[in-house]
Amino acid sequence: MSTIAENIATVRTRIQAAAQACGRDPETVGLLAVSKTKPASDLREAYNCGLQHFGENYLQEAIQKQEILKDLPLTWHFIGPIQSNKTRSIASHFDWVHSVDRLKIAQRLSEQRPEDMLPLNICLQVNISGEASKSGCLPEELPELARAVAQLPNLVLRGLMAIPEAATEPEAQHAAFSSLRKLSEALNLNLDTLSMGMSHDLEAAIAEGATWVRIGTALFGARHYSATPSPASH
Repeated sequence: MSTIAENIATVRTRIQAAAQACGRDPETVGLLAVSKTKPASDLREAYNCGLQHFGENYLQEAIQKQEILKDLPLTWHFIGPIQSNKTRSIASHFDWVHSVDRLKIAQRLSEQRPEDMLPLNICLQVNISGEASKSGCLPEELPELARAVAQLPNLVLRGLMAIPEAATEPEAQHAAFSSLRKLSEALNLNLDTLSMGMSHDLEAAIAEGATWVRIGTALFGARHYSATPSPASH
């Protein structure tokens, strides 16, 4: 068995154990493979091990992989910061966008979503820890933003996403994820998605209701950085 196959099996075991520990069905927790900077061959291998959902941060790199892997029925998630000049390509190349943090970007994605494609699944990114270096709307900005995005015609507002400040203490991990869950519940918009939790803290995220855990390092090993530095580790 390859290293990637072994890693996937290990992560699936962690997800199952974490879900069962808090009385959840493991099937309610999706495994989103964070594949930025990884070659298309790694993604193909992961697909052959049963993974279908892949998260990318860098638009041009993602489009190149999509072309190479177009024979596979993959679901593509954009999870990186979004510049206005990239919205047209994102709207036409992805099934999910986890990193919408302002109305202008959501409006452009809605306007630029091709008519022959299903509505784009959207998560609003919340800067849950208040870090200046992180993208995301502030918690107090969320209700107005969510109500506006929910009205856009070619989008489906599915839920919230966060990249909390890195913490090793379980209490701190739980607190951040609990905050995001409570923000989601307070919106009263029947959202079904919480995109939270990474390789080091997926257990706490699942305990607090994560429906997508975004896992890179634990699946593919340490990243080989591209020319564009990543703003956040997954």
